[in-house]
Amino acid sequence: MDYLIIVLVAIGLCFDTFAVSISSGIAKQEIVFRDALKIAFTLAFFQGFMPLAGWGLGEQIKHYLSEIDHWVAFTILFVLGLKMIIESFKHDEKKEYNPLNPWILISMAIATSIDALAVGFSFSIISIPIIISALIIGLVTFLASMLGILFGKKTGKNFGNKIEIIGGTILIIIGIKILIEHLYF
Repeated sequence: MDYLIIVLVAIGLCFDTFAVSISSGIAKQEIVFRDALKIAFTLAFFQGFMPLAGWGLGEQIKHYLSEIDHWVAFTILFVLGLKMIIESFKHDEKKEYNPLNPWILISMAIATSIDALAVGFSFSIISIPIIISALIIGLVTFLASMLGILFGKKTGKNFGNKIEIIGGTILIIIGIKILIEHLYF
């Protein structure tokens, strides 16, 4: 088994979660370590679980899911990004975007881990052990998320509330990137 390939796949998969984590740190400047752990663990759990689910589901639903996965991810990320941008124009006491809200957190986790489901399908085809792969993917995602949150917090303090526009834009761009990749490549 080539661990380098698994690590490279894990790094590729965690770019979206890294960007979402930056956005979370920007949106919620008062995130403490415990909160960052909650976000990072949730993102890592879904990113590590999806290859397992993809492996288990196999070829039976691959065709159906591949037709809509990009639309689901795009819609979720676009709505979350737009909400974040809109919230940036409200006064602090009126802001509702909270990456620690369970619904928002799970939505972000699902949206950023749909590609990992496809990885599980492909790993089953080329006989890469799924348990160790899922653990590596989850660990890399966890580390990237923690770093992203820290980076978002540090950046956000320097730029104030307007940085939320950038965070929301990042989410929208990720959604558009996913959509374009699936529609044109």
